[in-house]
Amino acid sequence: MMKIADLPFDAESMLAGLRPWIECESPTFDAAAVNRMMDVASRDLALMGALVERVPGRMGRGDCVRARLPHPRQGEPGILVMAHLDTVHPVGTINVLPFRREGDRAWGPGLCDMKGGTYLSFEALRVLARIGVATKLPVTILLTSDEEIGSPSTRDLIEAEASRHRYILVPEPGLKDGGMTTGRYAIARFDLATVGKPSHAGARLADGRSAIREMCRKIIEIEAMTTEDCTFSVGVLHAGQWVNCVSSRAVAEALSMAKRQEDLDAGVAKMLALNAPDAEVAFEVRRGVTRPVWEPGEGTLALFEMAKGFAAELGIEAWRQSSGGGSDGNFTGAMGLATLDGLGVEGAGIHTLDEHIHVPTLVSRGKVMAGLLATLE
Repeated sequence: MMKIADLPFDAESMLAGLRPWIECESPTFDAAAVNRMMDVASRDLALMGALVERVPGRMGRGDCVRARLPHPRQGEPGILVMAHLDTVHPVGTINVLPFRREGDRAWGPGLCDMKGGTYLSFEALRVLARIGVATKLPVTILLTSDEEIGSPSTRDLIEAEASRHRYILVPEPGLKDGGMTTGRYAIARFDLATVGKPSHAGARLADGRSAIREMCRKIIEIEAMTTEDCTFSVGVLHAGQWVNCVSSRAVAEALSMAKRQEDLDAGVAKMLALNAPDAEVAFEVRRGVTRPVWEPGEGTLALFEMAKGFAAELGIEAWRQSSGGGSDGNFTGAMGLATLDGLGVEGAGIHTLDEHIHVPTLVSRGKVMAGLLATLE
């Protein structure tokens, strides 16, 4: 019988393998950079003996990769390991956030979200192969390219692939001290625009109508709509080019999040009601990408109990919660598929210049992933 604690994972070799992944920067909006990262991961998968397929990107985004490990039951519903290789960090971040290790911490852009978790999933499969343990079910790995912007170009691929599987494992960053994600809040994105009247800001200031000023007013109004049930925030703003011109157009992006779908739906209605196309400075709101609420069903809870048992063998008391940040697990969980998220490495500073991982969790989380892969049937 396989003992989880005895599985031959090695944090140092895993960090060495991760370094090329981290130094291959892959921000979502740079399709060529994402594709270079897909090349790196594809080669690793090929070395593992996987059948690797490249799925062309669309909407200007990078490609995706689908890889299937050889299995005698190939074609039957099995396990889908679902991850993304795009990050929020622009190319060049590696110069200010270089890959480095200090004690039990290691830093690097995208190391925690979520290249570390993706890599430990690969390593789990490699370890099982080395010790001669075959998975009971066929395993497919799906690597996508635009999760950080809500997966607008890949949602159809994710849902189609997931529907052909029995279990969905998502190695997004793990929660502190053994926590895993068994549900996620609903999230909606919005595109905002104000349309003003241009004029010379020095000679004819009064003739203009500032799109920037109106957008600032709307941002304050939108964020003031936040309640405990539904939050609103504006994270992107672009406007103006010349300081001596009254701005005629400003654009922004807003995010709304709620624990319950009905609260998000009400929030969406509030946002759309702000449309004012006939105002002196017109205000436009368009609904963008939406992630549905994911509430855990029996299949998800059973997956967590299995993972909790493996963690207990390592002396870790695993726990679970629904999380605020969205993931592609929102889609598969909302489809009613048995989905366990937050299986990746633990760390902090996600999406910042302090993004880092707790190195020992590469091993502990890798062992739990290996246990799931080897045991699910």
